[in-house]
Amino acid sequence: MKRRDLIKLLEQNGWRFKREGGSHDIYTNGSASEPIPRHREIDEELAKSIIRKYGLKK
Repeated sequence: MKRRDLIKLLEQNGWRFKREGGSHDIYTNGSASEPIPRHREIDEELAKSIIRKYGLKK
């Protein structure tokens, strides 16, 4: 999955950028935080795991 597509999905579901880490950007929804790797392509299993973990809807 493309990184920008995952970030767009997070933002559509109320997540916002919190801060930059070493090689990750940290996104938060107010109660939880999730590090998103700074790669053009994010591993499909990781992306699916994040989507499932937080019940993100398209």
